[in-house]
Parts: sequence; C-alpha cells; structure tokens
Amino acid sequence: MAVDKLEGTTLNVYLCIARAGEPVGVRDVTRSVALSSTSVAYHHLQKLEDLGLIEKNSYSQYILKGKASVEGYLLIGKNFVPRLMLYASFFVGLFVAEIIVILFSMGVENLVIETNFLLLTVLTFVAMLLFIKEGLWLHRKLNSKRADRK
Repeated sequence: MAVDKLEGTTLNVYLCIARAGEPVGVRDVTRSVALSSTSVAYHHLQKLEDLGLIEKNSYSQYILKGKASVEGYLLIGKNFVPRLMLYASFFVGLFVAEIIVILFSMGVENLVIETNFLLLTVLTFVAMLLFIKEGLWLHRKLNSKRADRK
C-alpha cells in the first residue's frame, strides 16, 4: 500500500507499531516515540487508522493492518531495510565471485585473466562500497530520527 504522507512523527509511530509485533496501547506509543502526551500519540494513531495501516482491537490496542511503502525502504519482518542494502548485497556476491575466479586462475597454468576483468572487479568493488555507504547512511538516518525523539 503506497502512502504519500507517511513521514515525521506519524512515520515514527508506524515504525513503533511495526517493530513491536504485538498490539500496543496509546501509552506504549507515547513512551516509545517520546511524544509529549497521549493526545499527540492518539492523533497520529488516528491518522494511521484513517490510512488503513493500523486497526484498533477490542482492548483499545493498535495492531498493524497493512504495510506502508516508506520511500527507500523495504519492510522485512519487523525491520525496515534500505533498498540500497539489497543492491549492495548483489554487488558483494558479484565481487566474491570475481575474486574466486581470480584466485582460481592463479592455480591453473594456462588460464590468464585479462585486464578488462580486473578493471571490472575494481568497478564492482567501488559500486559495492558506494551502495553499502549510502545504505548505512539511510539506515542511520531513519534510526537517528527515532533516537532524537527519545
């Protein structure tokens, strides 16, 4: 479900519920997100309920109903993972495969690795580092928003 206006405190409230994995009350959200009052928490919970992302159970606790699309992230289990980290894992696999080919070529007498393959390996390494760096930056950015609230 794509949600255009899921940001700021409302996003933090959604993340709190998604990470909890169990029904949470208004006071739990107020403490977890470090909001000033339960009325502020209730306001953001209402916004999420109106968007169809959460629902209230018979005990007046909130549970996740739908998955939101948070720009640049994937919800995997209870964690939001930057999409860039998935791209980084692809390049890590590719780099490991290229290193294995290079090491294998050292053990075989007549197998010569061309300069183009070595250049490709260097480019793969650079791409891998860039995706890891940017993915970690996005991850820290999302977590620092949560830490700033506490």
